[in-house]
Amino acid sequence: MAEEPILVKEIAKALDDKKAQDIIALDVSHLTVITDYMVIASGRSVLQTKSLADDLDDKMAELGIPLRTREGYQEGRWIVMDYGTVLVHIFHPEAREYYHLERLWADGTNAIDLSQVLSADQI
Repeated sequence: MAEEPILVKEIAKALDDKKAQDIIALDVSHLTVITDYMVIASGRSVLQTKSLADDLDDKMAELGIPLRTREGYQEGRWIVMDYGTVLVHIFHPEAREYYHLERLWADGTNAIDLSQVLSADQI
């Protein structure tokens, strides 16, 4: 498994700072060619998922990381943001429970330790 990039932790911290819930990061480089890492988080409402996406996009722009594409923003139930080597999934809680991406992409060895960047209530 490759060393996780600083970008994954920057994304997780930015989401945590804006009160996203259940933030996890996975190294999926050995499972797919579409990306190397996934960060998955939830908002409490459609309004918060959109706000999390907006705030994350602002933070990444400050760091000079361009957003390649964003899908699902209009509905706000599952927003996917593509930063190249990192795909960010921001879910409404019901959509996250339904799609359960962790089940699809976690293999028991690929979770990234975010304990150094997340607030105590996330860990």
